[in-house]
Amino acid sequence: MTIEIGHKTAEELLRMPDDGSRYELVRGELRRMAPAGNRHGYIVGEIFAELRNYVKANDLGRTYAAETGFKVASNPDTVLAPDAAFVSRERVDKTGPTEGYWPGAPDLAVEVVSQNDTHSEVVEKALVWLESGSRMVLVADPGNRTLSVYRSPRDVSVLRQGETADGGDVVPGWKLSVAQFFE
Repeated sequence: MTIEIGHKTAEELLRMPDDGSRYELVRGELRRMAPAGNRHGYIVGEIFAELRNYVKANDLGRTYAAETGFKVASNPDTVLAPDAAFVSRERVDKTGPTEGYWPGAPDLAVEVVSQNDTHSEVVEKALVWLESGSRMVLVADPGNRTLSVYRSPRDVSVLRQGETADGGDVVPGWKLSVAQFFE
């Protein structure tokens, strides 16, 4: 669940003092996000660890943990923070050192449905990631024990226990077993 608390720019969001809350900026609207619970944090940690270890071992690019902002639109600004993300080596090298928010969407965005989210809110966010340039979005739903793999708004696979997600051409060779993080 998010709470709208005013209008800001990406630069104003970046300069806000840390008050212990997590924020995103959607079309200029500042939204405070409730802290996620234990199960959410565990699942995010497991997926991030698998992704980070694979990307680092294969020198594929950079991974980003929750709280990392990606500026996906301007005027009005939109800054989103996925639960985990990957940006390819090619894009990292092309963009160079970056202060502030990453300019654009990650190649892979990972979202985990928390107790404070509705499934439809997270699906809507997955579609925003795709519209903003992400090539793949993973949505883990602990309630249903599913992992949805979005490659486009019309190319969505829903995986269950016993199935494995494939990084395809976004994270070549990476595999993620659905069962391993819903234990």
